[in-house]
Amino acid sequence: RKMSIWQWMGIVLVFGGLTITAWNAAVSLGPNVFNGSILVIAGSAMHALTYVLSEAIMTHEVERLTIPQNCAVQGIVACSAFAFWQVVYTRRHFTELIQTPMNDAGTTTIQAITILFSFSLANLVHALSFFHTLKHFPGGATSAGVMKGLQAVLVFVVTSWVFCGRSGGSEMCFTRLKFLSLIVVVTGLCIYGKATEQRMQHGSKDGDGGYSRIEEEEKSSSSSRNDKNVQVV
Repeated sequence: RKMSIWQWMGIVLVFGGLTITAWNAAVSLGPNVFNGSILVIAGSAMHALTYVLSEAIMTHEVERLTIPQNCAVQGIVACSAFAFWQVVYTRRHFTELIQTPMNDAGTTTIQAITILFSFSLANLVHALSFFHTLKHFPGGATSAGVMKGLQAVLVFVVTSWVFCGRSGGSEMCFTRLKFLSLIVVVTGLCIYGKATEQRMQHGSKDGDGGYSRIEEEEKSSSSSRNDKNVQVV
């Protein structure tokens, strides 16, 4: 996907805004937090790959998955993996990991089932919204990633409101650095959004969702098609 310099600037600001809090945590809370941040970055890179692949299988080639189909396939795979883990590990440690904490918290079986059902319903809404963004929102996977950055900093606000002074330590509270991170991310998001809108107005969106085929790949595909035509002849 080709992007303008302003779109790249917005992406850099969003990423930079998120690293502000990570760097502050590494300095104030110790090296373990920094190591955790590195692992999060690596995991985020792999997670971002699923953005691109999910968009590709819904917007490219002749045979494309619909949003419900994509949601169903990934949901079935995830549920199968979780079910396998419950059988091979959780089942053997059910009392110490599930039953005892439930009894200590005074949680009934009905309450636990209600929580799980609510969580599943929220995940369904999240998945459908996510895949709809990938397929129909200008910028596709890139825009979804940028908006994820906004979601991350808004968590700072909600976490402070819900947990600050009630649970955890000072990391739950809203600080000046978190406010700075929020401002930088929102600024980057606004720049990216405006630049994307301008590219759309100038007709940069094409039938492939804004992507352009790499020249070498296109030549290879053309050569392969010509070879097949020669063989047929």
